[in-house]
Amino acid sequence: MPRTSSAVAEEVAQAPLEMTWNIATPMTPVGFYPKFGPLPAVVGVEGQTGGWDAPGQHRTLHLSDGGTVREEIVSVDRPAVFVYELTQFSNLFAKLVAGARAEWRFSAQGGGTRIHWTYTFTALPGRGVIVAVIVKLFWAPYMKKVLPGIVTEVEKHA
Repeated sequence: MPRTSSAVAEEVAQAPLEMTWNIATPMTPVGFYPKFGPLPAVVGVEGQTGGWDAPGQHRTLHLSDGGTVREEIVSVDRPAVFVYELTQFSNLFAKLVAGARAEWRFSAQGGGTRIHWTYTFTALPGRGVIVAVIVKLFWAPYMKKVLPGIVTEVEKHA
């Protein structure tokens, strides 16, 4: 089984590309990432460096199960690509994954913006099957639940 497992979600925001970027990329995950099945909600953000808009900036997310995970921006190509990596998982994910990578791609579509979100988890050795099942059964549907809320927030400002 491969060590990486990915999920994708896509939506179109009825807002211009630049506006969508300006709202979606610096958005706090609190309130937009609820508990879903065994996946905990994001309930807090601590230690954020900068405006969440440049490589090297990082923050720690606090989760509803008491766990934490560190996010760090690794690539920004405004207004098209925004990438961050997740490391230092605690609780269940610490036993399953070495890390994760979230890639957000934005492109103009008519008068709106297509948002293409890919999440890739890298499993620890011997845990690829378990991670693949979690990604397929929970993470992929979770992303499809989260992204419309982010689009709605963008469209409130359009």
